[in-house]
Amino acid sequence: FSASLFHRFSNRLPLSVHHSDLPLSKEFFMRSIKPDPDLSVRRVRIPTESGSIPALILSPKNGAKKATGILWIHGGGYIAGMKEMVHMSRAVDLVKNYGAVVVSPGYRLAFRAPYPAAADDCYAALRYLKENASALGVRNDQIMVGGESAGGGLCAAICIRARDTGEVNVAFQMPLYPMLDDRDTESSRTNHGKIWNTRRNHFAWNLYLRRADRTNLSPYAAPARLRDFAHLPPAYTFVCKGEPFYAETVRYFKRLNAAGIPAEIDIYSGNTHAFDMMQPNDPVSLRAAEIFNRRFADAQARYFAPQK
Repeated sequence: FSASLFHRFSNRLPLSVHHSDLPLSKEFFMRSIKPDPDLSVRRVRIPTESGSIPALILSPKNGAKKATGILWIHGGGYIAGMKEMVHMSRAVDLVKNYGAVVVSPGYRLAFRAPYPAAADDCYAALRYLKENASALGVRNDQIMVGGESAGGGLCAAICIRARDTGEVNVAFQMPLYPMLDDRDTESSRTNHGKIWNTRRNHFAWNLYLRRADRTNLSPYAAPARLRDFAHLPPAYTFVCKGEPFYAETVRYFKRLNAAGIPAEIDIYSGNTHAFDMMQPNDPVSLRAAEIFNRRFADAQARYFAPQK
């Protein structure tokens, strides 16, 4: 998450998280959080079991008709972030270049409410997208889910839940460099990468799961705990080798493949978490964005999931 968001919550960080970790280096020129003037953006309220949450809807300027509908979930380690981060995400290209309609939910963060609050809010947003598909100009047989970092973890979690309940058929999922595993992995155990590292990861998971029984944790909380990968939506992701979520991302996608799910992953060098957002003009980021768009175009042409 961004330096400004980190400062906003820094007075509540544990002593083990140091201000020296702040991503303030001049090498970072993050994508703008300002709305793209070529897109239409409106605010809505999405009803949830506990009330309602705010959300943004991004759509083509000239309107949407039979568009791919995408729930895009922002990152921030479950402890920070906001729905406006969609403006700096890969989702903008999907609206501009492929005519998609994107819903970005302002789900509750772990400082305010631990698991299952964020997962419940995002699942409510998925149901909203299905139930309002016609009004949004979305084809209800092509509802997709995506997100980055913790948003990628929530993407995976609500796809699992949608499969289990049968309430929404998801055509495709895009959990980018997702936060999936509350347990240490080979790449998260002693990680000193940029933007996100072991200390931040431990703090965020402990805060998010502070009321959960971690001896028998649901995959709706940490998707890496999932045992049955059958019948999940096809998937795409990318991740860099030196970041904390590398091992859990690779393992999750191997398990999707083993269950017969079409799932592709692109791996890049580097140790900057969310590198495509934090260093958007870097050649590796430009390459990742280009390939992501191609993967999406292929999925848009191939994957459909009619609703029951």
